[in-house]
Amino acid sequence: MMNKKSCLPEPSPAVCRLYRALRATQRVIVFAESCTAGLAAGAFAGIPGASEALWGSYVVYTAEAKQSMLGISAGLIERYGAVSRETASAMAEAALEKSGADIAAAVTGLAGPDAAANPTAKPCTGDVWFAVCRKEISGGRALDTLMRHFSGSRNEVRAAACEELFSFVLRLEKKSNSDNRFRGIQ
Repeated sequence: MMNKKSCLPEPSPAVCRLYRALRATQRVIVFAESCTAGLAAGAFAGIPGASEALWGSYVVYTAEAKQSMLGISAGLIERYGAVSRETASAMAEAALEKSGADIAAAVTGLAGPDAAANPTAKPCTGDVWFAVCRKEISGGRALDTLMRHFSGSRNEVRAAACEELFSFVLRLEKKSNSDNRFRGIQ
């Protein structure tokens, strides 16, 4: 839903739930975004008080940006591709390492001009990889990945990727916190 005084959409329920969960646990997130090109951080920043839970975002749309901003090796991208579990994982790990955040959420995918344009290509238009790297209470780190395929227009794929990223982080955070700090967060 659009704000009447702005061309920016109101924050979605998924990003609001993630924000509340992070505030409840006093954790901070950083994004590493390729196909979403800053949409996730922008949506998160639309919440009043977002700076309490948002460190920032690395917008690494090209392979060159992934290399120069996050230090992702050209060899990794050449071997596995920019849209892969390995690249998404490297993005999340590097964003966590370079930032002051507790959680890094990475997204890389192929939004295409049309998600049905070339269904046999690998990766296929609409394929999106997510990776979340989190500092654990024990002092270690956890890394989880997820692949989804979205159909629709370029912007529909990008918007769906953001919503899935927010939901994925929230699911992992709820799962990793056994002390019920998330009880009642909807």
